[in-house]
Amino acid sequence: MDSAEARGGLGPVVVGTDGSAPAGVAVLWAAEEAARRDRPLTVVSALGSDETRYVGPEGLQELLQDADRCLRHTVDLVTARYPDLAVDTVLSRGDPADSVLEAAGATGTAVVGSRGLGGFSGLLLGSVGLRAAARARGPLVVVHRVPEPERGVVVAAARDDGDRDALRFAARSALARGAALRVVSAWMFLEGVGSMVPMVDDVAAVAADEAGATRRTVRPLREEFPQLEITEQTVRTRSTGGALVTASEDADLLVLGARRPTHRFRAPFGGVTHAVLHHAQCPVAVIHDG
Repeated sequence: MDSAEARGGLGPVVVGTDGSAPAGVAVLWAAEEAARRDRPLTVVSALGSDETRYVGPEGLQELLQDADRCLRHTVDLVTARYPDLAVDTVLSRGDPADSVLEAAGATGTAVVGSRGLGGFSGLLLGSVGLRAAARARGPLVVVHRVPEPERGVVVAAARDDGDRDALRFAARSALARGAALRVVSAWMFLEGVGSMVPMVDDVAAVAADEAGATRRTVRPLREEFPQLEITEQTVRTRSTGGALVTASEDADLLVLGARRPTHRFRAPFGGVTHAVLHHAQCPVAVIHDG
């Protein structure tokens, strides 16, 4: 499989901007990602109901003009660096999170900065935005820090076969970047559990079982992407989130699979995903399990 075929599994890129510096970092990362994929980039600016609720017609017109100027300035920055990249814009009066997700649809990759002005920061750090992110039908990438220079490694977290979509996204992303893929499986072994200790035969045996499970999960990926350099890392840890944050330190992208909650009132992301989103040293892609 060549890189062009790998890019065929990666859709267009959609990024939200509010004119803030963190959003600008996300925009340039998204533009480079779109260029790698040979896919178009859509830049979204949304006012949000909080901004428009108490303004009259003149105030609304001023907000729309400011947002339009922000979009035009952003497009100028992108095209100056990527002159051959097709760039579209969306100016929305709706919720920023929903506007980005709607523009991305089922096939696009939504990209946001981890912090910023207005509603885009809430996509990951606020409860309303988190609920919106739970409805994402495609990949969601949070750009907090961008490693420079690039490390040539994409890291994917693996637990079981439920992460197959996340692993395939990571593999395609690695091929498009000309990078290697490292699949990390973190397992927790409890120490000092009193009467439970004699029930554990041997830590080494447990580690071997975990490594074997990781190999079985990764095997179909090796068959589907034979040209991709794939390594496996099984990590014994007291904190899965901490292990993945450590793994992000020498990665260009960290890919996580996220299980959708079975109960509608539960938080859309678990503690591990929250920890990684806040502390990872590279952009993080969250792939829902469908």
